[in-house]
Amino acid sequence: MSSREISDAKNGITSRREYGFRDPVVRNVVDKFVSRSDVGFEKYGSTLDDERRLKMKGLQKYLNDVQEELMDAVLYIQAARDELQDLNEEALIDRFRDREEAI
Repeated sequence: MSSREISDAKNGITSRREYGFRDPVVRNVVDKFVSRSDVGFEKYGSTLDDERRLKMKGLQKYLNDVQEELMDAVLYIQAARDELQDLNEEALIDRFRDREEAI
C-alpha cells in the first residue's frame, strides 16, 4: 500500500487515501496522471470536471483537443523511430570501426 495525497486546490480540500498497487508500472502511470492534472490546474485554473460541468468547453472542442493530441502523438512516435534508427546506425558504425581497429 502506498499513500497518495488527494487535494482539491480550488476548494482547499486535502485528504489522504490508501491505494494498493500490484504493479509498479500502474503506480508510475497514476503518479504521472496526478502530476499532469496538477500542471493543468496551475496553467488553466480549472479541472476537466469544471470545464464539463460549467460548460466551459463543448463536445466539439473536446474532440478537437483529442485529435490534436493524437496527431502530436503520431509525430512523437515518428521522432522516436527516427532516433532509434540513428542509434542503430551509430551502433553499426561503431562495431565496424572496432573491427577495423582490431585488424
